[in-house]
Amino acid sequence: MLQLKDLRKSYHVGDTVTHALDDVSISFRNQEFVAILGPSGSGKTTLLNVVGGLDRYDSGDLVINGKSTKNFKETDWDAYRNNSVGFVFQNYNLISHLSIIANVELGMNLSGVSAAERHQRAVNALTQVGLKDHISKNPNQLSGGQMQRVAIARALANDPDILLCDEPTGALDTKTSEQIMKLIKELSKDRLVVMVTHNSELAQEYATRIVNFKDGKILNDSNPFTPEKEKDTFKLKRTKMSYWNAIKLSFTNIMTKKGRTTLTAFASSIGIISIAVVLALSNGFQKQIDTTMSKALAKYPVTINQTATDASNVQDRNESNKNVKNHGYITIEKDRLQESTHQNKIDQKYVNYVKKINPNYANSISYQRGVNLNILTRKNHKVKPVQFSPISADSNGSQAAAQMRMQAISATGLGSSVFPTTLRKSKNNFLKENYQLLSGVWPDKSTDLVLVTDNKNKLNINILKNLGLKVKTGERLKYQKLVGQKFKIVANDDYYQKLPTGMFIPQKVSNSMYEHSKTTLRIVGVIRPKNENSMALLSSGIAYSDQLAQNIIKKNKNSAIVKAQKKTTQNVMTGQNMNSREKKQMMQSIGGSTIPTSIMIYPNDFDAKDKVLDYLDKWNKGKKKQDKIIYTDMSSAVTSMTGGLLNGITTVLVAFAAISLVTSMIMIGILTYTSVLERTKEIGILKALGARKKDITRVFDAETFILGIFSGVLGVFIAWLLVFPINSVLYSITDLSNVAQLNPVHAVVLVIISTILTMVGGHLPARMAAKKDAAIALRSE
Repeated sequence: MLQLKDLRKSYHVGDTVTHALDDVSISFRNQEFVAILGPSGSGKTTLLNVVGGLDRYDSGDLVINGKSTKNFKETDWDAYRNNSVGFVFQNYNLISHLSIIANVELGMNLSGVSAAERHQRAVNALTQVGLKDHISKNPNQLSGGQMQRVAIARALANDPDILLCDEPTGALDTKTSEQIMKLIKELSKDRLVVMVTHNSELAQEYATRIVNFKDGKILNDSNPFTPEKEKDTFKLKRTKMSYWNAIKLSFTNIMTKKGRTTLTAFASSIGIISIAVVLALSNGFQKQIDTTMSKALAKYPVTINQTATDASNVQDRNESNKNVKNHGYITIEKDRLQESTHQNKIDQKYVNYVKKINPNYANSISYQRGVNLNILTRKNHKVKPVQFSPISADSNGSQAAAQMRMQAISATGLGSSVFPTTLRKSKNNFLKENYQLLSGVWPDKSTDLVLVTDNKNKLNINILKNLGLKVKTGERLKYQKLVGQKFKIVANDDYYQKLPTGMFIPQKVSNSMYEHSKTTLRIVGVIRPKNENSMALLSSGIAYSDQLAQNIIKKNKNSAIVKAQKKTTQNVMTGQNMNSREKKQMMQSIGGSTIPTSIMIYPNDFDAKDKVLDYLDKWNKGKKKQDKIIYTDMSSAVTSMTGGLLNGITTVLVAFAAISLVTSMIMIGILTYTSVLERTKEIGILKALGARKKDITRVFDAETFILGIFSGVLGVFIAWLLVFPINSVLYSITDLSNVAQLNPVHAVVLVIISTILTMVGGHLPARMAAKKDAAIALRSE
């Protein structure tokens, strides 16, 4: 039930005060057809706007289902209009760039109705008003009467308690007016219908109650209603337009102005084009420099072995090579090579220290664990062992352990290596930087293996035979026969058996041992060095991740053979006595130690190499000589190259190009403001349907969002097209091919920047749109 109690509403224009509503009190039944008659300026439309929540009363109260609206907030009125009120306007107020059914669904978009239910309810509403056969049409394809029916269907779609009609037949001919009035009267059987009209004849014929209005007051009421006190049963469901619906609404509007949108996007994209071209050139020249540096650096990583050569005894890296003055004597010194051998005491603390190296200096680190992985393969129901573990780089290691590994590798003919670990996940990993994928996919999991060939796609025959393939020298083997090969890893307790003497030996491999294993390895790809100048980081054969080695060590650290070896200085497999270093290497071999036998650090570029060395030197600061960790740096021979000048030029050029981006942002603001002016009535319609200020802002923000993405993509696309003639010109001048290279990351970033700037430029006009008065916006043309 709707009640108006002592409502007052005045308009102030200068010193003139107009009392549109002057102490109006009236109550309405839940189901009736009320016609409000009166001359122009009598306050009829104001009354309708106040009842509909489009306008605010100055004093008094509006009570809906026992609920006072005195303390309603802006969002409460929005929800009220969406939940309880349906509007039918004289000029239909359909959104021209939306289809009929989209117009009807609009209010439900704000109610959170699901897409399927929204569509069905819209179809039902259009069927109810007799427009089922016109669902797929646009408003401009309908007659005036049909458009008014669409407006009625839109008002009915959310099943409102109150239907407010403002001169619903004012723009229609007599016959059509009668049809609309019959329809509205039929609707009043289920709800309250309040109609403002000048046509007293239609009101007398169809309305069940007539209220005459003049000078903001009720003159008479043909069927007054005095309600009993009603309990508060009013409930509000908050409205919200989703971002997706806002984008769809704005997109359909943009598509009605394709020419203007394209020209605007092109003008906005000029700054993006300029910056993209500058970055493409800078990126290309930098790659030329980086390629030269990386070729040298990739061949000479900073290496840390358990046994190292102390380069400081040969020549300090900072020692000058300049000739000294001739003083007439020579200085006698010891043979530095005899004193250069150094045992590095690598422990977990040092490994953790290396891992914490700044990824800006070194993004890839290779760890050699030296652990036997206990791998089996099966072909034609026949199981045999496979050895992936590479020989330790330590030439002074345990003779027994080294001999065991040598025999395993000799027996299987399978070379293997560990590919480096990438520190920063956002960077391309070392494998992709230096190798070409011939077939399959790049390894992603710790159990993924890759098969490495040389530059000519050649592979040792013994490696292939070890994989269970019957091949001949010179034969060509399809990648499909290699990718997908599987292996099993056997835990130490299943692989080794303990003899009565307390010694351990490998068990005879069998199908049951193979089946019992829960860890399966798989060859997922075939790779080779990118070109003849690329570093052959991985030896031909199988390559696996350090994570695999770590996982196996973790599983085997509490195995019987590891526990037994910890308690004795004798080799539990050969019975030979071992010194501490030999025992350490034996423990590494059987998975009892996580300490790597070798660490190789790959600097990002030439400048970063010195940062890596400084970081490693920091560990040695203040330590005794025997406690220092000595590394090998063979990249000192690389000539220092710097990209500082290129970076400076790039920064200046980008800064100049960025000025056009600011201009684009201002232009987008002007365009959005123009769109706000053009869509003022649409703003009023959305508010009448219950849209919040946030929703209106969201609609226009969505428009600038779409325009920003379009501008950015267009700019990047044009810049990419320009790369080809630019490269052609540069090649004719410098003989350098493909210098200009647009980095995809730069392209994405530029699109994001374009989107952000356009949204910033258009947000202020969008906020202005949200603050527009709904009643005034509806009257705009």
